Amino acid sequence: MSLDTLEPNPAWVADAYVDTIETLDAHSDEIVFRIWGGDWCKDCRAQLPDFGAALAAANIPDDRIHEYALDENKEGPGVEEYGIEKIPTVIVEDDDGEEIARFVEEEALPIALYLADKLREAFDS
Repeated sequence: MSLDTLEPNPAWVADAYVDTIETLDAHSDEIVFRIWGGDWCKDCRAQLPDFGAALAAANIPDDRIHEYALDENKEGPGVEEYGIEKIPTVIVEDDDGEEIARFVEEEALPIALYLADKLREAFDS
């Protein structure tokens, strides 16, 4: 089941996030995005459309994006395995399945900016 809330926000302005898009694109062949959310969730509806637009602008291949739709009890695929408690949660893994970054609902930055910062830290250090 896919997340309708991950459909790109058409009002999102890619030109305002060039550095973020470049970072996501630069690592697109070595990372996987695992995204948990619910179309019923107000935080997901507020945050995931912009993230979907960032993924689209960075040309992230579909096989690098895994969506997990949760029910209103926050139950669904991978919840226990990945320790998902709040949504949206986005985990970035390398090709070996090692977690590089984790965005959880309450971060101070939008999802794409937060993850791009974490990717720069992980790959540029």
